[in-house]
Amino acid sequence: MQGLTYQSPVPSLQSPVPSPQSPVSSPQSPVSSPQSPVPSPQSLIPNPQYPPMETITINNDKQSLNNVKVGKDVKIFNFVNAYGCSIDDGSKVGAFVEIQKGATIGKNCKISSHSFICEGVHIEDNVFIGHNVTFINDRFPRATNEDGSIQTDADWHVEETRVKKGASLGSSVTILCGITIGENSIVGAGSVVLKDVPNNVIVAGNPARILRAIEKK
Repeated sequence: MQGLTYQSPVPSLQSPVPSPQSPVSSPQSPVSSPQSPVPSPQSLIPNPQYPPMETITINNDKQSLNNVKVGKDVKIFNFVNAYGCSIDDGSKVGAFVEIQKGATIGKNCKISSHSFICEGVHIEDNVFIGHNVTFINDRFPRATNEDGSIQTDADWHVEETRVKKGASLGSSVTILCGITIGENSIVGAGSVVLKDVPNNVIVAGNPARILRAIEKK
């Protein structure tokens, strides 16, 4: 399943020279940003006018991306709903993923299909998120207030969750809010994580428990 491949507008020596005969991408091809012009020697000097990330908005029958900050070489597959979030260099987001406002995804992460990354979730670099992983940001959710009115953003508090560098979350993992998954740790498929996970361990189960430490190579 194809999607969007976003390439930074900052020119590089490897930027190809577009020709007038270049074919128009087919509907099945990833959507790419326009080709960069041939860089001049001056354009290769770091320029403060280029921000580290670009904000994109794309809405069509296969994408719903609104005010999403993306880095270089980010790939977003079809049927992703993302808004007000950021996805850093080299990361990939699979189909049917939702990423809410305020969520951040670091460099070189892999977000597998059907996962839910809610507001308040911060994923550091080199993290693997398996299929159907679910994060939570409200410990005691309610649809309405005591007077019967529908709750708004002002009626509840986001509890943030952080996934540290190099961690891996297996398919169908559920992460309770307000916790941290430690660096290089692995959470087994189907686990329910209720408290902080230390660095360099493997946890699994419901609730997730430490199975063993990960030996450093």
